[in-house]
Amino acid sequence: MTTTGPGPSAFPGPVPASDPAAASAVAPAPASGSSPDGGDGAGPTGSRRREPGLRLSLNSPYRVGFFGCLGVLTAYLLFQAALEINAILMMVVVALFVAVGLNPVVEFMTRRGLPRVPAVLAVFLVLATVISLVVLAVLPVFSSQVNQLLQSTPDSLARLRDNPVFADLDARYDLVTRATEFIGSGALLETLFGGLLGAGRFIANVLVATIVTLVLTLYFMSSLPAIKQVIYRLSPASRRPRVRHLADQIFSKVGSYLTGMFVVITCAGVLSFIFLSVIGMGEYALAVAAVVTMLSFIPLVGSTLSMILVTAVCFSSSVPQGVAGLVYYLIYQQFEAYVVYPRVMAKSVQVPGPVTVVAALAFGTLLGIVGALIAVPTAAALLILYREVLIPRLDRS
Repeated sequence: MTTTGPGPSAFPGPVPASDPAAASAVAPAPASGSSPDGGDGAGPTGSRRREPGLRLSLNSPYRVGFFGCLGVLTAYLLFQAALEINAILMMVVVALFVAVGLNPVVEFMTRRGLPRVPAVLAVFLVLATVISLVVLAVLPVFSSQVNQLLQSTPDSLARLRDNPVFADLDARYDLVTRATEFIGSGALLETLFGGLLGAGRFIANVLVATIVTLVLTLYFMSSLPAIKQVIYRLSPASRRPRVRHLADQIFSKVGSYLTGMFVVITCAGVLSFIFLSVIGMGEYALAVAAVVTMLSFIPLVGSTLSMILVTAVCFSSSVPQGVAGLVYYLIYQQFEAYVVYPRVMAKSVQVPGPVTVVAALAFGTLLGIVGALIAVPTAAALLILYREVLIPRLDRS
């Protein structure tokens, strides 16, 4: 009896090379649309074949270098454009921070039943009125007092020769004569503003910047809820409630800080004006108080700079007045640090002292007085993100 073994379909084995018929039966059929010779379906009289070697590889050094240079060029052009519109960007930043700082007042009025648009208009009119009154009432007096201060500076410097140490330095380096010639020759005005024409341009630029900043502040105050919604929608829908919570915290802290700073600097300026008027330096009181108010924007360092300024002005008049100015500012620094600041900033940002100093120095160096203004709020926002986002994520890992 003959036994039939398994067929070739059940147990395919090696096909002899001498059997072309079997080889053609076992070989896989070519894919549709392609020819056995590797073409794209074109036979002897078919259509075009793909020419190898004509396409540029994605990893080609030429291609990577070309697009890399385009990216660097784009970044450079954007950086130059940002430098060209630096003044506009600063006005936008200042207006946004002022709007955020005044927003707690607007929300206080809306919680009392007043619609947002009338509340914004009321706050803006008060702000514009205060700025207008300050400019109209203070600027002429400020200018005359600055002129009096500059005119009396040579005599004050000459009186410093009574001090033996200063007299020795003056004998060596002729300090009093050089300073007197520098102030009396008009070189100070040339140095600060570039002459009379430069001073006129400076005043015009300040007025234009103030008007534009006020207009932007009104726009930001009226559209702040819409701006917040745009920020919220930049996050994924699943994380939007969390982003809304963090953004509301940041806006609240920044607004509270700026509102508190307005109170602190107003207190510093008013008390400085009263003190200088009491000790018999009323002719310089308003000018010095205005400078103290501006310096108080700078966190931590501003109070020390104000003390140096007031003490120097007082010593230029007489030694007892200088001692009184030094004692006053030493006492006021403690009063501000332990009474005014904690009460005003009780619900505001809580930024450690070293972080405040580093942020103020870094932002002040980069952006000037605007950087000093936004240093602490920016540091507070970063600390909120650090505590609420980074630390929980690290704890879960």
